[in-house]
Amino acid sequence: MRSLRSRWKYLAAAALVGAAGLAGLAVLAGLGAIAWESALLLAAVGAVGAAAVANALLVVRLTRRVGSLDRRMKDLDGRIDAQGRTVVEAVGTDRLEMVKSLDSTRNELKRMRARVLPSMSKELSKAVTVQGRNDYEQQVAWAELRDHLGVAPFMPSLRGWAASPDVMRVLVRAVDTHRPELVVECGSGASSVWLGYALRRVGRGRLVALEHSEHYAEQSRRLVRDHGLEDLVEIRYAPLTDWSPDSGPGEDAVEDSRPWYDTTAVEDLHDIGLVFVDGPPEGTASQARYPALPVLMPRCAPDAVFVLDDAGRPDERAISDRWLQVFPELSAHEEQTEKGARVFTRKAL
Repeated sequence: MRSLRSRWKYLAAAALVGAAGLAGLAVLAGLGAIAWESALLLAAVGAVGAAAVANALLVVRLTRRVGSLDRRMKDLDGRIDAQGRTVVEAVGTDRLEMVKSLDSTRNELKRMRARVLPSMSKELSKAVTVQGRNDYEQQVAWAELRDHLGVAPFMPSLRGWAASPDVMRVLVRAVDTHRPELVVECGSGASSVWLGYALRRVGRGRLVALEHSEHYAEQSRRLVRDHGLEDLVEIRYAPLTDWSPDSGPGEDAVEDSRPWYDTTAVEDLHDIGLVFVDGPPEGTASQARYPALPVLMPRCAPDAVFVLDDAGRPDERAISDRWLQVFPELSAHEEQTEKGARVFTRKAL
């Protein structure tokens, strides 16, 4: 469209020149200076010449534009070549990096196959073996408890949050051996029912279980009622309150302070023969179960037994060491159970 407008511009200029020439020739012919035939011939020649000049000018302009376009095409060609080289170089670099990365990955996989996987396989095999053995031992302990105590068909499950069968076996053995008049349990639930059956079997004693949660206290009472053990098992609601020691030998009123069961719940308890420490829960505070022995020891019979559950945990190990430090008259031994158990008694005089 633009070239068409340029063309018309040159043709218009030629037409104006031709028109001027024709006018001049007409004047000359009218004056008789030249014949009309000669004037017409000259006009025709002039028109052809003007057209030729216009076309020549147009050709020159087009030639310039073609040259400019050619230069631009060459420039574009050069940029395309440069961009192509850049892309090729980038692809080559990326490919090299990719090859290096793949080689590194292969080497890492070889290392893992040679070193890590065999080690992991051994550890996994060991863990499966230990877990399988532990599961078997818990099944054996549960079967022994069931047969020994003559329990009802539908007993509350053990393990998990509840005490494991193997630690229950330790407790039942203590009941059989010492025949305590009073058993105190820190915490309540399935273990309260099993201990109730143990007391029923020996024909003496009762259990008082301390529970800091009113909701769980009611659930435990329901379990006790379902098994007809209300005459032997009492679940006492004892909310957690701040406790501080009496600053006896080896104790610090600030360092050893922590939340524990409301001690008013145990004020009427005397001659305790067995204490099962399975609460408060681990997340209550650091060494949350420490107060059990300082609070209950003065209310215990001389041959009382303390059983600390979860003795494999760091907190419970620290509690054990602290008890032996503060109460040097105590001795302790380990029981091999799923979660670890430590049994404390007074040393023989």
